[in-house]
Parts: sequence; C-alpha cells; structure tokens
Amino acid sequence: MSENNPLLQAFDLPPYSAIRPEHVEPAVDTLLREGREALAKLLAEQPQTPTWDGLVLALDEQGERLGRAWSPVSHLNAVCNNAELRQAYEACLPKLSEYWTELGQNRALFQAYEALANSPAAASFDVAQTTILQNALRDFRLSGIDLPAAEQQRYGAIQMKLSELGSRFSNQLLDATQAWSKHILDEDALDGLPDSAKAQMAQAAQAKELDGWLISLEFPSYYAVMTYANDRALREELYAAYCTRASDQGPNAGKNDNGPVMAEILDLRQELAKLLGFANYSELSLATKMAENNEQVLSFLRDLAQRSKPFAAQDLAELKAYAAEQGCNDLQSWDVGYYSEKLREQRYSISQETLRAYFPIDKVLSGLFDIVQKLYGIEIAELKGFDTWHPDVRLFEIKENGQHVGRFFFDLYARANKRGGAWMDGARDKRRTAAGKVVSPVANLVCNFTPAVGDQPALLTHDEVTTLFHEFGHGLHHLLTRVEHAGASGINGVAWDAVELPSQFMENWCWEPEGLALISGHYKTGEALPQDLLEKMLAAKNFQSGLMMARQVEFSLFDFELHATHGDGRSVLDVLEGIRAEVSVMRPPAYNRFPNSFAHIFAGGYAAGYYSYKWAEVLSADAFSKFEEDGVLNAETGRAFREAILARGGSQAPMVLFVDFRGREPSIDALLRHLGLSAEAA
Repeated sequence: MSENNPLLQAFDLPPYSAIRPEHVEPAVDTLLREGREALAKLLAEQPQTPTWDGLVLALDEQGERLGRAWSPVSHLNAVCNNAELRQAYEACLPKLSEYWTELGQNRALFQAYEALANSPAAASFDVAQTTILQNALRDFRLSGIDLPAAEQQRYGAIQMKLSELGSRFSNQLLDATQAWSKHILDEDALDGLPDSAKAQMAQAAQAKELDGWLISLEFPSYYAVMTYANDRALREELYAAYCTRASDQGPNAGKNDNGPVMAEILDLRQELAKLLGFANYSELSLATKMAENNEQVLSFLRDLAQRSKPFAAQDLAELKAYAAEQGCNDLQSWDVGYYSEKLREQRYSISQETLRAYFPIDKVLSGLFDIVQKLYGIEIAELKGFDTWHPDVRLFEIKENGQHVGRFFFDLYARANKRGGAWMDGARDKRRTAAGKVVSPVANLVCNFTPAVGDQPALLTHDEVTTLFHEFGHGLHHLLTRVEHAGASGINGVAWDAVELPSQFMENWCWEPEGLALISGHYKTGEALPQDLLEKMLAAKNFQSGLMMARQVEFSLFDFELHATHGDGRSVLDVLEGIRAEVSVMRPPAYNRFPNSFAHIFAGGYAAGYYSYKWAEVLSADAFSKFEEDGVLNAETGRAFREAILARGGSQAPMVLFVDFRGREPSIDALLRHLGLSAEAA
C-alpha cells in the first residue's frame, strides 16, 4: 500500500490531484507507528548530555514527515470538503491528538530537553534555539507532564475530544451554510443588486441546472443582498437564515445545531484549565501569549470600548436619521448594511460597487507584488504547470537577488464545499535538515472572493483587496523568515496575540495613494483610480469606524469573558447579552445566534484570543506610523521592518522585536488616529 500512497512518497509540493480519501488513514497510521518507533530509539540512544542535533533536530525531522502528509489532507478538508474526505480526516484526529499528548507527557523526553537546556552547550545556542527550548519546557508543563498518571490520561482524553468537537463545529457550520438557498425566477426581486452580483447568482443557478438566479449563504452572495437589495423582506429573510446557521433558530432550526457542541467545548476547556492549575481557560490561553493576565486584556478591551462607544452611538444616530429620511423609521439589523451603503454613497459619492471596476484581480496582485518588492527587496513570479487542488488555484515563487526564497498558493474564490472566510496556513516550514540542507517554506493563502463571471475578470471590492493584503501579510511572515530552526521559523512560536501584526500592517497600503496607484486600474481601460474617486475613498475611510470598533470589541470581550467565567451559571447567550449591554449601541433580534457560527473561537485557534486582532492592531498601526514618517514605500524602513519582525519569526518575544524596529514600546495613539477615534483625528 505504502508504495502507492502519495502521502508516503517524497515530494516537493504535495501531489494534490493524486490524494484520495482512502490514502489518508493508512498514511497517518504508518507515520504514527514510525514516529513512536523513532522516538523510542532516539530516547534509548540519548547520551547523558543530549545535543541539539541528536534531540531537537531529530524530533523536527520526524515531525516534518508527519506534517508533510497531514498538512495537505487538512488543507483539502477545508477547501475541497466531501463526505469521504471528511470521514478519513475525522478518523485521524483522535489518533493525532493521542500521539501529540504522548509526546507532551513523555517524561524521558522532557528530562532530555531539561538536560539540554541546562547543558554547557546551551550557553552557545543562538537566540532562536534558546527560545525554542524555553517554549518546549513550557509546553511540556501545559501538556500535563507534572500531573499524576490518571490526570494525564484525562488530559489526553479531553484533548482528543476537543479536536473532534472543533472539527464537528466547522463541518456543521459548512453544512448549514450550504443547506439554505433561495431560487429566484422574477428578476424584479433582485432590484438594486449590481449586474455583477446578479450574473454570479445566474451562474450559480446554471450550475444546478436551474433557470433564473440562486442566492446562497456564501459570503459574496449574502453580502450583495444585504448591501444592495431594495426588497426589505428579502434582506430580512436572508439575514435570518445567515445569523441562525447551525442553531436552534431560523429556517433550518435544529439541523446541524452547534449549541450542544459549544457547551461541551467550553466545559472541556474549563476542565483542562483546572487540571493544569489555572482558574479558567482564559488564564491557560494567556500562558503562551504576549498579554500577561486576564485583567490586562479586559482593561485593554474595556478602554477601547469606552473610547469607541460615543463614536459608535454617533454613527448609529446618523444612520437612523438617514434611514428615516428614506422612509425607514424602525432600522433593523437587516437594514444596516443597505442604508449604510446608501449613506456612504450620498455623503461621499462613492460605493464599493463603483470601486470594484478599478480592482481587477490581476492588477491588484501585480500592485501588491510591486509594493512588497519595493519594501522588502524580493521578486515574485507566477509558476505554471504545477499540481493544485482546483483549476483556479495559482502558484507563485519569491526570490531574493535571483535566489529561491519560498512559494505560495493562492486560492481566492468562493465555491461550494469550501470553508468560508480567509486564512493562511503554512504548508511547509523553513528549516535546516540534519544533512545541512535548507528546506524553503511554502504557504497556502485562501480567500472567498467573488469569482470571474463570463468574460469579465474577477473584480474585488476594496474590502476584499484589504482582506487579500491581510492574508498576504501572514504569508510574508511565514515565507520571509531567516530562522532555520523549525520551532521558531515563520509564524512558529510567535505569540498568538502578536501573530496578526504583519497581516494588519499590510492593510495600510490599501489606503495610501502610493499603494492605490499600484493596485488599481479600470478593468476595461486600465485607467488608474481617478483623483476624485481616490479623495472620496480616503474621505470615507473612517465611515462608521466607531460602529466597526464597537463590533470587534464586542466579539473580543464576549470570547474572553466566555472563557474567563465559564461555569458561573450563565449560558453562552447570557454572556453575549451581558457584553452587548455594556458595549453595543444596537441589539440584533432575539433569534440571532451569532456564537453558533463563531468558528474563530470554537473551531480555530482564537479561543480566549480573539482580542489578538485589536492587540496586534495597536502594534501594526504604531509600526506603520514609522512609514508615515519616512515615506510609505521607503525601502530602508521596509528592510528594517523585514529584518526586525518578519525575518525573526518566533525567535524572540514580540515586544523585543517591536522595540528593535520602533525604538520604543507601542502606543495606542496611532491606532486611534488611523480610525478617526481620537480628539486629534476628530
């Protein structure tokens, strides 16, 4: 079997088209067996004083073999989900969880790491090696190395169950999203929608062999209706379907309900935290983050809430007054996007739809590459003829001075059986092998934009352009690392509340005239974004930024409070209501079940960590203010940022890297100024 299993072969890039569901479990079983045998041999032959190569590097090599097989499987499960692959993927989750728990609770391995950390050789280790060892010893403790055997066993059982529940949450959300659609035969029902959105819906109907138009809950379709549909009843119907996905409410109430899954996840996380000696899961989450304690995070978020709430209230009052002028005296959640877009158009004579014509995908990509080439001294070129998982996927190579640096895949468009949202994952880490060869990094960059329709290229809204820049920032963090030890290369070992710094940092160029000149060009004429449109766009930049900030702080506080107070008798919805009472200026309808689709915290890595977006935004705004001082395309400042932040990965504490770049600790002033939420900006 192994000779025919592509996951067990040596490959440069994964042979995506050859991977079948039936390959998955046999490959994982083989690699886990080999991993256990290799570890036993490694520990049996471990000298009294371990060496870096004999211990850490040897383990990295074994981990890389498993990662090389599992990474494409995990990726395919997210971007080409089907029943067979899902079953194979889920069959492996408990096995992998058990394996990683075994490693984390292996006392002989822990003692070998301790001996290496305390050995004379450790004095000559570079800063990345020292950090990797410190993190490894911390992670052994967070894996329950000090617990009695029965509690270690319980820890393993909890981790196994949590990995299964996270996957179930994600699957049920995907299934719930795909379970609802609305077939439209009368075009009048779509009055107000731009032609591009209607063409997309017609294409979706044709794909199902239907006449007319098909509205789905995939984000481009949902967004178009909520922003442009003049039919208020249609907006309400779509809103109700979207915000009740995977819940006990709405048109598919009780199907794929994530409510019980969330309750079980929260119970297990709390039990896990208690096992390890923490009062709650928020404390456990912070053990690997930049923030020092619960109080620091909560006071940071409440300070932001206090600063932004008056601006949010003002934004809402203006929106309600405008809606009333248009004949809507009872503004509801399904009206907000629609009247906001109309108010933006009235106030600034600009709409996302007008802008879309100026952001064809190839122009945006070439401009994005121009910007990072100027800043970081790299070259980017597309590679053809490589195996991918879908015809729309493209592969690019980064070089520096003609030398290969890394590669990345772009999977940019929404489609059926693909998880919603946008993300970057490291398909391969940069590292130096035991033989001394440097393995270059590979990244997957995934978005869910509106695809091309007919002969027209894919045209992005400016919001989508910003998302693209954000994910590319993560990609650069992974790809431009100079660290050659796997445990700290790229985003590995980076504190989660600092990992959004490079991504949010990249978004700034979407708003700068110099950046916009490079990324915009009318898809028919090539004409750059006209000066008057540019000025209107910049004037509208902070339109409703108070409402946006309040919303993000609401999500962050809800997540953190949920994990800090679980077990106090309040339900998930009780916690959310309490936070809304504190920070929101507008309440959604009672049937809204936002938590049931909050995949970031229930199926992603953001549990008790969603605040990271705001935390890192302070860092990114302050870092960018250096470019505002020196010139936004200043190559010298770009190289300084690359060397201080991007190149050093997780080799040192984020604050050390930030101070190395900025010359001081971060200040919140730049963020408030950028968002128009400060006295100076106002």
